[in-house]
Amino acid sequence: MYNTPEFIARLKSQLSRPLPGATEQLRMAPDPKHYYDRVSDDYRKAAVLALLYPVENRLHLVYIKRSSGDANDKHAGQISFPGGKLEQTDKSLEECALRETNEEVGVLKENINVLGQLSKVFVFVSNFMVYPFIGYAESRPNFIADDSEVEQILEIPLEYLLETKNQKVKDLKIRNYLLKDVPYYSLNGHVLWGATAMMTSELLYLIKKSKK
Repeated sequence: MYNTPEFIARLKSQLSRPLPGATEQLRMAPDPKHYYDRVSDDYRKAAVLALLYPVENRLHLVYIKRSSGDANDKHAGQISFPGGKLEQTDKSLEECALRETNEEVGVLKENINVLGQLSKVFVFVSNFMVYPFIGYAESRPNFIADDSEVEQILEIPLEYLLETKNQKVKDLKIRNYLLKDVPYYSLNGHVLWGATAMMTSELLYLIKKSKK
């Protein structure tokens, strides 16, 4: 249904049009949601890649579980897309997303067709403005995790994410804080929440609009 040239072309077309942005992102935002509007003047830039690819003719998305070893990483142990901060050597945010994807999960940029870009998300807890890109690989990449940054690679079928039963709400303890009624995606025992869940929400909206 989804892994066809026609579907990929429709998704690319959707990404070139005005995006729903906060309307879809905030569906998966924890409270207080207005924190995501409090953009600082000195934010740093980062880019991530949501990579779609087929496995046995079913489209999948790849996520990573970030390493838990860095005490200074405010997102340690969390689920995210491959990506990271913009470096001076990066010629663009797109190049940053592709470079980080290669470094973290071993996918060559030559094997990725960038379809477009989602709405940016301000991650207030770490003061990053994150720019998400959507990529497509025609076959399953040979993933190689960077052990220093990636604890686990998660390959999630698109149909799984689209099932409403896998979109849930619960209280989460993050470091010393208890967050109440946090919306999240259940990924085979892993909890996908926060900014990456917000990006995923917008992507899934566009995927559903691209379906015929």
